[in-house]
Amino acid sequence: MFRKLLILCATLVMGSTIVHGQETVRLMANTSPPYADRQLPEQGLALELVKHIYSRTPYTPEITIETWSRAMEGVRLGVYDALATAWHTPEREKDFLFSDPYLSSKLILVKLRDAPGDYYELQHLAGKRLGVRVDYGYGVDFSAVPDLQLVQENHLIQLLLKLLSGSLDFVIGDQRTMALQINEYLGSQALKFEVVEIELPARNRHIAATRSGKGKGEEKMIAAFNKALAQARKDGSLDEIITRWDKLYSIPE
Repeated sequence: MFRKLLILCATLVMGSTIVHGQETVRLMANTSPPYADRQLPEQGLALELVKHIYSRTPYTPEITIETWSRAMEGVRLGVYDALATAWHTPEREKDFLFSDPYLSSKLILVKLRDAPGDYYELQHLAGKRLGVRVDYGYGVDFSAVPDLQLVQENHLIQLLLKLLSGSLDFVIGDQRTMALQINEYLGSQALKFEVVEIELPARNRHIAATRSGKGKGEEKMIAAFNKALAQARKDGSLDEIITRWDKLYSIPE
């Protein structure tokens, strides 16, 4: 049904619209606090950054927040112009044209503070139970860790509760998302969690425009975004927004 509705919308919406001399770029994001969420100020950290960057371009962003699968399909079909908070992968390059990264996300591992053991590299997780989210692209080769048991859940909070109950040994997740959910839902137990000293790859967020509408201005729009992004980095306004958000939450050391 959703696909049929998207195709119907595509026949009704041709290209970008013009509002007050500015082109409207139709963006889709998936719910992922603190990066994108209708309930958060400015719809979240990532979307505040995106709107700030676009304010320096001839484009006005019109943002819809949906589930990840619907966001991907909506942009891939060309009903929307771009994903607002996409991670880059070689596979996605086939369908999407990526901007320069505007935000870096750090992945961390947490365990219970009173759980024994020292862990400094992924191989130290051999034989352990690691909580991961379904269909989440961590960019980590878990198969290289002997006898590592991956336990999947749809939501990070489910994994954190399993860690507290002793059903898991570790949970992996985005540092900002982890901090937000621990503080919001498990604040009284925040000191029970400890960040493990294992370095994991950072993940960058990009605007990702559909290639299905090639020739309708995607490259021009991405170029304008990249130029404005460079300006926002240079004048410090991008870092000011990120720092303000990062001060809201922290995981105890």
